[in-house]
Amino acid sequence: MSDNKITDIKIYDLRVPTSDQLMGSDPFHVKPDYSAVLIIIESSNRKKGLSIVFTIGAGNDWIAYGINQLIPLIQGLNIESFKENPGELYQTLLNHHQLRWLGDGVYRMAMGGLLNAIWDLWAKDEEKPLWKLLIDLSPDKIIKCIDWRHLEDSLTKQEAYDILEKNRLNKNNSEKKLLENGLSAYSTAGWLGLSNNQILKKINQLKNEGFNAFKLKVGQDIDFDFSRIQFIRENVDPDTLIMLDANQFWGVNEAITYMQKLAKFNITWIEEPTNRDDVLGFIKISKELNKVGILVAAGEHIQSPVIFKQMLTTRAIQYAQIDASRLGGVNDIMAIILIAAKYKIPICPHGGGLGLCNMIRHFAIWDQVAVSGHSNNQLVEYVDFLQDGVFIDPVKISKGSYVLPKTPGWGLEMHNEFIQKHLFPDGPIWSNRLNKSGVTFLGD
Repeated sequence: MSDNKITDIKIYDLRVPTSDQLMGSDPFHVKPDYSAVLIIIESSNRKKGLSIVFTIGAGNDWIAYGINQLIPLIQGLNIESFKENPGELYQTLLNHHQLRWLGDGVYRMAMGGLLNAIWDLWAKDEEKPLWKLLIDLSPDKIIKCIDWRHLEDSLTKQEAYDILEKNRLNKNNSEKKLLENGLSAYSTAGWLGLSNNQILKKINQLKNEGFNAFKLKVGQDIDFDFSRIQFIRENVDPDTLIMLDANQFWGVNEAITYMQKLAKFNITWIEEPTNRDDVLGFIKISKELNKVGILVAAGEHIQSPVIFKQMLTTRAIQYAQIDASRLGGVNDIMAIILIAAKYKIPICPHGGGLGLCNMIRHFAIWDQVAVSGHSNNQLVEYVDFLQDGVFIDPVKISKGSYVLPKTPGWGLEMHNEFIQKHLFPDGPIWSNRLNKSGVTFLGD
């Protein structure tokens, strides 16, 4: 075993004032500042592992603090030992005898950020993009990555092995097709703070780039939403897919009655109609809305594979929207994708955030090549800002689909100028702003 160890870990609190243009706005999150904790792990072979943990501003420093507290647990880790058993460190962090008492949320996001950076190091050692590293892992190695204790009642290790083994023979063909055609994508165009004409202009721009599926934010006012969706429907082709996102704004019964009034507009899905953890609520909503042709999506705020297990096995959701930085890293997401494959729920990852599009594409590729296979129901979210000028190798789109990345690792390397400019609270973007040091209400 080589002596390639973690030698240093750097943490950066980066924030972008997207609230200035209301980009990213929705019923709950009215003035988000797209932010991320950037993690850079240095190793003795001089390679660097990167990851990000996305937030929308306030609380980004909580994540950074949590990560800093975990650093002593991985300082000096031998990367080769992680490659040998990727589940061991994951279990060590997940089941820490004191920290696990805190539950999910900030803790799981912090540990996931560190784990994802180590996965990035591994992929760079192999000189592979992260998706290729995952595809090339054996079923046995993947099964060792997962904490099965609270999942095996819905998916056994043998079932997971069989799913992976079934796709091994056709992996090369599936990979070749995705390299040729890319990952089908949809774009979030209808931010709540934008006007109808601004949204339509964005949709037409994206249509010229090959997109045919778009998401709009809804939830605060039925008359406003009805008028907006009617306007969009009247100005796009009939075959254009429209998805809606309420960002958990409604109670269960309100979600049902609200969406029944919008059913005439041929809505593909309603995303997060109610509280992220309300499995019973999602079951009830799905039962009623499926009757009028509306499917239900969720997952970007679900904090553990156990809640996903319940959503998937009960079919409370019909689309699973994993988030690359909400969970405990690659290990958590592997488990969720495998459970979704068993219950035939398509994976449609969440990309609305700084660096998320860069990460989710790797999970979508692994799913479509090595796990569930490709289908027309799998759409990967794409947000068309905070790429150029931010990332050295930004996400590439062709004909409305993600181009498969070839850069080793996640592809999260950022321009140093962007990092220095957006450091919080002392970077040039923030140094002259008021109320930059604390939590405020409603973005005031």
